Amino acid sequence: MTTLPDAIATLRRPTLLVRAARIGAEDYDRRRDLPRLFGEEDVPGSEAALGRLLAEEAVLEEVRCRRDAAYSPLRHVDVMIALTAEARLMGRTPPHSTASPQERAGAI
Repeated sequence: MTTLPDAIATLRRPTLLVRAARIGAEDYDRRRDLPRLFGEEDVPGSEAALGRLLAEEAVLEEVRCRRDAAYSPLRHVDVMIALTAEARLMGRTPPHSTASPQERAGAI
């Protein structure tokens, strides 16, 4: 079974998507952004939020890779921003010291 830190550490996404998420994460406010993303007023705990964000991001990535017309780049960036920020809040950012510059560019 994959743990949340392992799942986060193994994400590889297009550089532009990752850069946008890193920039957006600086202005992230979980009380404002999570209710908007999840369509609920209650803000889940960080562990629960990360699980839900990872699941939604996996669906978005699948739709993107299929080049499906239903793909929303805006939604994908929003989810990646929240995922990046929540991982930072929990101290679960992936280690980059052993990755090449190309690998680091595509990792959150």
